[in-house]
Amino acid sequence: MASSIGHSVRLTIFGQSHSEAIGCTVEGLPAGIEVDLDELQAFLERRAPGRSDTSTARREPDRPRILSGLVDGHTCGAPLSAIIENTNTRSQDYDGLRRVPRPGHADYPAFVRYGNHHDVAGGGHFSGRLTAPLCIAGGIALQALAAMNIQVVAHIAQLGPERVTDATLNGLAYDPTQRKAILSNELPCIDAGAARAMHESVLAAKGELDSVGGVIECAAYGMPTGVGDPMFDGLENRIAALAYGIPAVKGVEFGAGFGAAALRGSQNNDPWRERGGAVVATNNNAGGILGGISTGMPIVWRAAVKPTPSIGKRQDSVDLALGENADLVVHGRHDPCIVPRAVPVVEAACALALLDALVDDGAYAVPAAATLETTTK
Repeated sequence: MASSIGHSVRLTIFGQSHSEAIGCTVEGLPAGIEVDLDELQAFLERRAPGRSDTSTARREPDRPRILSGLVDGHTCGAPLSAIIENTNTRSQDYDGLRRVPRPGHADYPAFVRYGNHHDVAGGGHFSGRLTAPLCIAGGIALQALAAMNIQVVAHIAQLGPERVTDATLNGLAYDPTQRKAILSNELPCIDAGAARAMHESVLAAKGELDSVGGVIECAAYGMPTGVGDPMFDGLENRIAALAYGIPAVKGVEFGAGFGAAALRGSQNNDPWRERGGAVVATNNNAGGILGGISTGMPIVWRAAVKPTPSIGKRQDSVDLALGENADLVVHGRHDPCIVPRAVPVVEAACALALLDALVDDGAYAVPAAATLETTTK
């Protein structure tokens, strides 16, 4: 299984949904990054299960144990390793899925790919549970970027078959009131009314033993101009590669995205202007990236998240042992909508991709070296 990603800052994720623990190792983090563990814990709790009626009833504390890479609250240059113990598993709920695979889940292709040796409990290594260690690494990357005044913000842009929509993130400049609203509303939305409507949509699907998906919008503010590469190592490539490592992400677009296909060049192009000695764009259809390189404008992108495949409704499947059609009703504890919990995961993926690119280009401002204390007698 390919569970590593990154160039200068390289992330490896290990574990399964119901294994003793899950975790990550991050190589290449510059030494001297200050890491606030309380802030990291608060970030992880935004993703953690069992916190609301729109998520799975499985409740995990998700408290990371840092094994290496931190000394006196700062990265020390050594690989950073951390684990999270799994404390609330019910593997028996998944016993039948090795024989009768879930539609929309990786059960059947994994059965073929790994010769029936894969772990089905909780989804094994295919589970959204593996986004917890992603958020450990991404939470540290967010703090590293914040030290350079780079802010990453995400919210639910659209949810459910009703296509309930939220206000859009400011595509030209960071708006702290938007971040405050996202963190305070009942679902991570800018508009409180949209959050309530989305909440009702999730509960309606839950009541019908079904699930819903949605779209997450993310923006990174303060990214310096000129970071990235053309062709295969562009910022879009890096962000998309990490985004597709999030289970259930089925689409990624930047700036105007697919909407640009319906525009003329005169409409889609972002005009340049000189303002206060800086070159800025008056629009941001490019999403802050041209030719794979940052333009200095906010990097804006969106991820489409499919509905949770594990639902309580009867579904058509196949009994692999008998080689005949079968009915399937999934038991256990599952999110009727994973979109709210995926919002911080999208932020984590974006932060890791940007930090990797900054370090690659030598553009990350490494904190000043610590000085030795001297004493006089």
